[in-house]
Amino acid sequence: MNKYLSKSNFIKGLQCEKSLYLHKFKPELSDPITEQQKVVFERGSQVGVLAQQLFPGGVDASPKDNTNYFESFQYTQSLINNGSEIIYEAGFYIDNVMCFVDILVKEDTGWHAYEVKSSTSISNTYVIDAALQYYILQKSGLQILNISIIHINNNYIRNGDIDLKSLFNSVLVTEDVLSYRDYIKKKLIDLHDVLDNELEPNIDIGSHCNEPYDCNFRGYCWRHIPNYSIFNLSRITKKNKWNLYNKGFVDLTQIPVDTPLSNNQKIEVDSYINKTNLIHKSKIREFINSLSDIRYYLDFETYQSAIPPFSLLKPYQQIPFQYSIHLENDNKIHHYEFLSQSSLYDSREDFIKSLISHIGLEGDIIVYNMSFEKSRLKELICDFPEYNIPLQSIIDRMKDLMIPFKEKWYYTPSMKGSYSIKSVLPSLVPSLSYDKLSINNGALASAEFIKSHKITDSEKTKSIRNNLLKYCELDTFALVKIVDFLKSI
Repeated sequence: MNKYLSKSNFIKGLQCEKSLYLHKFKPELSDPITEQQKVVFERGSQVGVLAQQLFPGGVDASPKDNTNYFESFQYTQSLINNGSEIIYEAGFYIDNVMCFVDILVKEDTGWHAYEVKSSTSISNTYVIDAALQYYILQKSGLQILNISIIHINNNYIRNGDIDLKSLFNSVLVTEDVLSYRDYIKKKLIDLHDVLDNELEPNIDIGSHCNEPYDCNFRGYCWRHIPNYSIFNLSRITKKNKWNLYNKGFVDLTQIPVDTPLSNNQKIEVDSYINKTNLIHKSKIREFINSLSDIRYYLDFETYQSAIPPFSLLKPYQQIPFQYSIHLENDNKIHHYEFLSQSSLYDSREDFIKSLISHIGLEGDIIVYNMSFEKSRLKELICDFPEYNIPLQSIIDRMKDLMIPFKEKWYYTPSMKGSYSIKSVLPSLVPSLSYDKLSINNGALASAEFIKSHKITDSEKTKSIRNNLLKYCELDTFALVKIVDFLKSI
């Protein structure tokens, strides 16, 4: 079965024929699937199942065993022959190409196919995806009239029960799909040739490695790129980094002196080559002197859902579920924290009340990347206007600890061009690191929190919650230690 093409294989092959070949014949070289990716996959499945309710009463043709595709193809055909008018996950296979249609609806003179996407817009890739489906359906002998893409309406705001017709947008793409017919035919021939070849395609890395999707063979294909390279330069344009790479310049020491670089990029290159730190003492002193003697170090964790789980939420709106605070006053440190019980429970108001109770009326509130926390608080004010005054006070007192590193007032080569706290902390305070934590980044924290309510083992749930608390606590303790480091300068 390695010679067949599925819809996802086809899109992978369009992005990179080498990726398709590796997926089929050397899958062991693939990067491990992360918990974050699992959340994305599950999100797509949830949206697909919910969209079926737009066309109730259908029959699910998906196979009981995900590997037994031909069971679905045969069942789909029997449903069509027996007069079924709505079929979910209808399977078709012809000329070593398969596809599964999310929703297939019988109309007066033929069939209308619907492809469901969990995104908030329609990309060109989605249109090509639909074009392949239309091509297969038509070639299979189905009287296919139209095809539409159903996607999330990002202007929808939930108010009570989910309003399916408002949550989803359905866009007819038949005309666009038909314009790709010859393209689809040619690409199917090309990609089948790839699968018939015994040799791995000789394709170098390039912008295609993450367009339109991040390739899952990056670890294999990028193994020749050093840990710190031209690709790590902050804010380097796609055009500039690939121009350098295609000319054979990978290590920072190889960059020609006449290469156009921003001031910050020049600082990073000079610091790396000369193994020196950049310290702008007057700017750092000015920043430290601007801080109050009473300091609250604050960090939020949030999660997102394509389907708004509670009222007053939009699709993909960030939902705060956790915070950590370190209060520094009179040379004493106090720690406060909050963690929602479950993503099944709307804990936003509890979050607000707890946050207000732990942050006094005076003193600076120090965060890292201030725009994120400010945006979340403004959203909470919008949804819970009765807390406007105390939440706005928190916003007004915020100061951003990211600024000294973003502006390169302090830079060391070990930061590798990044001013994220995950790079800054171990560079300044080597004794502290996220590496030993089971949860060591915000995306993973969100993924673990979302899945925790599905775990029936209470000890595992307790462990996840403990790991979440440890991670968020380190985020704010890190801010304390970074300020201490800047003071020492």
